[in-house]
Amino acid sequence: MCSCQQHANPVTETTVPAGDSVTFQVEDMTCGHCAGRIRGAIETRLPGTTVTADPDSKRVSVLGSPDRAAIKAAVAAAGYTASL
Repeated sequence: MCSCQQHANPVTETTVPAGDSVTFQVEDMTCGHCAGRIRGAIETRLPGTTVTADPDSKRVSVLGSPDRAAIKAAVAAAGYTASL
C-alpha cells in the first residue's frame, strides 16, 4: 500500500483505446502515485501496452497484451495485488 500522502490529488486516466483489453481490480491502489507505479511497472515489463489505472474505481485496464500472468507479475513486482 502507498504511503506517499498524495491521496488528495489522484492521477486518473479514464479512457481506454478501442480493442482487446484485460481489466482487473487492484484493491490496494489508493491514489495517483499508486496508479503511476502500477502503470509504469506494466508498461516497462510489457512494452507496447497501454495502461489505464483509476484509483477511484481501483480498476486497471491493459491494452496490447492478453498475458494475464505477466500483468499480475508486473503488478506484484510494483508492490500491489491484482485480482484478474
